[in-house]
Amino acid sequence: MSTDDEARSAARLTVLSGPSGAGRSSVVEAVRARLASVWVPVVATTRPPRPDERDGVDRVFLDPAGFDRLIAAGELLEWCRIGPYRRGVPRAPVRARLAGGSPVLLPLDLAGALTVRAVEPDARLVLLAPPAYRADPEVAAAFAHAVAHDRTERAAVELVGLLGSSFLAPARPPAGGARDAEV
Repeated sequence: MSTDDEARSAARLTVLSGPSGAGRSSVVEAVRARLASVWVPVVATTRPPRPDERDGVDRVFLDPAGFDRLIAAGELLEWCRIGPYRRGVPRAPVRARLAGGSPVLLPLDLAGALTVRAVEPDARLVLLAPPAYRADPEVAAAFAHAVAHDRTERAAVELVGLLGSSFLAPARPPAGGARDAEV
């Protein structure tokens, strides 16, 4: 690794999660309107495309065997079953965007966020909390930040502020001079 690589901050994966109906989609849309540098991954799915959806833009449409291959190869950051179909987040595009310096915003349900935390410990989990929502202690402990979703615009502004700080500090060797490699 060169000195230039160490001096440049690495972008961070931010997972926006909350209970069903918390309004993740509307907040993500408002964030993207304010912060052009943030990238939201395109999920893969086994469901058929709707008439207005484009493969590779709105979703990556796969047959069940293709989805199984991604699972077997460990190429999904997380995945789940929704009714008769499956959906998941391809790992390679997320890593490529992060390596290129783009902050990544990944909207997921609570179970998906916890799965990502297990495989990507540096991911920042942000809980989108609608009014009167109380997370149980296990869920609350997993999230670095909570953003109240009382108004979409206010929640988006707060999230943009967090994404603006979505770069990890440059790697620094410990005081003894040797440093452990991080994966």
